[in-house]
Amino acid sequence: KDANALRRFTSERGKIMPRRVTGTCAKHQRQLATAIKRARSLALLPYVTR
Repeated sequence: KDANALRRFTSERGKIMPRRVTGTCAKHQRQLATAIKRARSLALLPYVTR
């Protein structure tokens, strides 16, 4: 729901950061990935940034 909180888990290019970088467990990483993908489809987050 909070795009700024989700932005912390994406790289400067807009890609989803891996678990070993973010430090989340596998379950939360999956939830994070679906939340980021949902926010992208709702135009809250960009797919790519230049």
